[in-house]
Amino acid sequence: MKPTPSPEERVWAVLAHLSALAFGMGLLLPVIGWAEQRRKSKFVAYQCLQALGYQSLGYTVWLLGYLLFIAVNILLMMIVAIAAPKNEDVFMTSVIGFDIFFFVFLFASLGIYFLMPIIAAIACGMGKDFQYPFMGKRLANYLEYNAEGENPLNEDHEDRWVAAMGHFSVIIAFWGMLAPVTAWILQGKRSAWLKFQSAQAIAFHLCVLALGLVAGALYMVGMVAFIALTGFSPESSMSSGAGLIGLIIMFGFMLIALLIVLAVPLFHITGQWAGYRVLKGDDYKYPIVGKLVARFIPIGSEGTTKNLPASEGDPSVAANAPSHRPDGLSGG
Repeated sequence: MKPTPSPEERVWAVLAHLSALAFGMGLLLPVIGWAEQRRKSKFVAYQCLQALGYQSLGYTVWLLGYLLFIAVNILLMMIVAIAAPKNEDVFMTSVIGFDIFFFVFLFASLGIYFLMPIIAAIACGMGKDFQYPFMGKRLANYLEYNAEGENPLNEDHEDRWVAAMGHFSVIIAFWGMLAPVTAWILQGKRSAWLKFQSAQAIAFHLCVLALGLVAGALYMVGMVAFIALTGFSPESSMSSGAGLIGLIIMFGFMLIALLIVLAVPLFHITGQWAGYRVLKGDDYKYPIVGKLVARFIPIGSEGTTKNLPASEGDPSVAANAPSHRPDGLSGG
């Protein structure tokens, strides 16, 4: 018979799931709940790790689906424009129809995204052991979670799951850093491996943010240079020497900014790949970033705490780094 969660356990689980409504800003709450309750309540630990996975992976799936829908929408509009080049009424009707369908899809997908954590919170508030579709059962198998048993969750796989979600969340601008930052602060002393993975995830997040800021700054510099050289006066001519120089400078900076923006998705893909590799049992290091972080923060080694001072280690922890061959997430 499954034990009934206490009121405190239910509150932790409810808050962890409802934090998804903050759309990225709530990433720290599941990590806090897991860190505080991981050896007190496996029900809370499992629900918090589920909530963390839903926010990281769920947001990724939602965003990719959203971008795919936009691409298909644009493709269909181009087909309509080619098929009826001289029929403006048909084209405008199609554009209006696509716009309506786009907004319906946007709000419907957001509604579904927010509905699942609300259902999860209600279920946990009633003392039920909620599992998200597709992810919940696989995560339970990965963590060796059994509500009726007495064994705790698999500690190695807990750390790998938290580290992987820190990598996956790179796709969430700025707020995605909350997951690895919180994991580092609360569990860095216990696990040198998790500390390193969190640190390099934070560094990678900062690189992506820096690229966005540089692209924005270059765009603004180009616009300011163009305005400074041409002015707002109606007498100013684009064909003059200053006007041409302004146009060249503006388009040059805008082109560089565009190339930087186009490179950002490659960083997002690298973050997803890092998370996947960590879940599969690799001690992944980002190219360049991982090596730089390793100079300042020990990577951690399997089965030892030699990378942490004795005063910072946890003597109750038998292994400092996760095993290199964790079970997969393919359980049915």
